[in-house]
Amino acid sequence: MITLAELNRLPPGEFTLTLAGIFEHSPWVAERVAAARPFESRSQLLEAMRAAVDEATSEEQLTLIRAHPKLGLRGRERAGLTQASTQEQRGAGLDAAEPDELARLEALNAGYVEKFAMPFILAVRGHTPKSIIETCERRLGNDLQLERRTALREIGLIAGYRLAGVVSEG
Repeated sequence: MITLAELNRLPPGEFTLTLAGIFEHSPWVAERVAAARPFESRSQLLEAMRAAVDEATSEEQLTLIRAHPKLGLRGRERAGLTQASTQEQRGAGLDAAEPDELARLEALNAGYVEKFAMPFILAVRGHTPKSIIETCERRLGNDLQLERRTALREIGLIAGYRLAGVVSEG
């Protein structure tokens, strides 16, 4: 863990490297806010990072969305998960999900990708396999525009959890 004061003093490259995993496989987000330092609080830093995503091109946003893994991956598919994604999915109980829950989630993921051409994204903290499945089922009824906005909002929530695990206020 690094303090916000220490983070503010890092050279731009180290700042970006330190925050590279906050937005999945997208260090460009941290890179774009480095010049806005110093940040007065972790929440101000998070809002700046979220704003960088909001101001990104539609293609950059879609690339960010597509950088996220499917929920409930098994076997060799898990090899590509970042440490943060692995911990988040484990925390939501996906490692211990019942076979029928995993099969249902796999089918929902496939349907979601077919409909929206992007992975289903959910900040899974506080969720269970059952609530993840229910959320995916409900969101499959959304249109593409709403679902892209929802995915970006969920990514912003994930970023907040991750940032809190990397940067302390003190």
